[in-house]
Amino acid sequence: MLRKLIAPGLGLALSMVLIGALACGGGDSDDEATDDSDVAAGTSDEPSDSSSGIEISPALGGNPTAEPSERSRTEGDKYGGTLLLLGGDPPTLDPALVSDTSSARIVLELFSGLVRLDQNLKIVPDLAETWEMSDDFTVYTFTLRSDARFSDGSPVLASDFKYAMERAAHPDTESTVAELYLGDIVGIQEIIDGDGSVTTASGIEVLDDQTLRFTIDAPKPYFLAKLTYPTAFALRQSNVESGGSLWTDNPVGSGPFILEKYDIGVQMILARNENYYDRPAYLDRVQINLAGGGAMQQYETDEIDITGVGLSDLDRVQDPNDALNRDLVSVPPGFTTSYLGFNVEEPPLNDLKFRQALAHAIDKDEIAEAVFSGLVLPARGVLPPQFPGFNADLQPLEFDVAKAQQLLAESSYPSLSDRDKRIEITTQGTGASPSLSIVAMADMWSRHLGVEVEIQLVEFATYLQDLHRNRLQAYFAGWEADYPDPQDWIDILFHSESPRNDGNYSNPEVDRLVEKARTEQDVIRRTELYQQAEQMIVNDVAWIPVWWDTQGLALIKERVQDYNFQPMTIEIFKDVWIQE
Repeated sequence: MLRKLIAPGLGLALSMVLIGALACGGGDSDDEATDDSDVAAGTSDEPSDSSSGIEISPALGGNPTAEPSERSRTEGDKYGGTLLLLGGDPPTLDPALVSDTSSARIVLELFSGLVRLDQNLKIVPDLAETWEMSDDFTVYTFTLRSDARFSDGSPVLASDFKYAMERAAHPDTESTVAELYLGDIVGIQEIIDGDGSVTTASGIEVLDDQTLRFTIDAPKPYFLAKLTYPTAFALRQSNVESGGSLWTDNPVGSGPFILEKYDIGVQMILARNENYYDRPAYLDRVQINLAGGGAMQQYETDEIDITGVGLSDLDRVQDPNDALNRDLVSVPPGFTTSYLGFNVEEPPLNDLKFRQALAHAIDKDEIAEAVFSGLVLPARGVLPPQFPGFNADLQPLEFDVAKAQQLLAESSYPSLSDRDKRIEITTQGTGASPSLSIVAMADMWSRHLGVEVEIQLVEFATYLQDLHRNRLQAYFAGWEADYPDPQDWIDILFHSESPRNDGNYSNPEVDRLVEKARTEQDVIRRTELYQQAEQMIVNDVAWIPVWWDTQGLALIKERVQDYNFQPMTIEIFKDVWIQE
């Protein structure tokens, strides 16, 4: 999602279990997987080059039509009940500002877009009923559902989408994601780059109340997928403008739930949106405890319905004789990569050989075993296994102390006296000590290279702000896919002009490859271009990918039905129901 930056917790599995555990576009996903909030892996198979049926954005073409919506309550016994969860405060509930998974997980339940990702991660109609594309694939015309409503009962109109997108692009909104997800639309970049006087985009046309037309700058297969991101969601202008900076305290959305109550640091309650266009949510409410506490303890005392399984409880819950064993379920690995990022313009990280030395000095297998007890996979590249475009033949920078020492000697900073300061790794967190994985990497650098590290922990919102403004020398983070296309990783994170290039990485050949991939209509060729770019990125050590998720374990109360874990952030609460 940037559902992307990932806050503390082991992998995506946890983020689906404990609301607010992960962040989508640039957060820290590093934790030791030793407390109750972590989801322990059940398997540690080697990655496959299969994409498990999940497709990269296809060649453009076709005129998708929404299937008729089943709106009658034919399964009345499913309605009612409250789902109890543990979570953390989301940094924002404003769709224009979402850059983390903890925010996205709530926003996706409160607001709706033209299209969305379904349970199979396919793009399907949402508030749009149909859409058509021009012969050159640069003009998209959407027809809205006639029954689309905001939660206050007012109709959702084409102008509500135009307002929301142009607001996201306006400099006063200070969105860090508008350019990434809306910048393909003609005129949006002019709003972003302007002084505030430009407020409309020529590429967004309201033809009538139900018809909206976009003109984009080139035929891009992934454009439709970008519209599943919150920056493209409809907003009610009167709600936003009357509420001022506090409008999200009482948001009027069009998703399956409304925000009934929110006490920061205490509790959030989502209630069924009775004006939702589709079949209403089964649940009466989703109640999220924001006050913290031990997840396993709260699960055993029936204060929450779902929790991940930490290492300390793994043996117990896997024992068939333990009462908790009946609640045990598998959680699929997430489309996430936990990594160490560098600002490649800041010494000593501006030296390629120095960065390569750091990469070769990290034993990822040891981290996976010693820190995570084999519950993560050592990451070899940027794209995670099973994700479309994953390259099983990518050549990683393997652990090799002799090579690391040789590269350090050949670099511009062979000794501490040649560096003006220690390397400072920033990670998000409020605990007294950093996570063991970062400590382990720092220790490896010290032992093998004599490179000393200072670890800095900061509050998550501050971490995101500093990261997006390229203020960090080195940072530990996690990235979760927003949509199933490698463009969401290779282009957004590493093109030299991308606003989410948090490390100032620049390689003209990588730029050339991803720019060519943007308009390449052949799926196989697009994949090859991204894989070539990924290999260069790994060789340049723009990141050091550290680990990938594996299949995990979670506990779910027997009363909770149809809670489906997903490898990336999508709307999930609407189909959950409680069996009393």
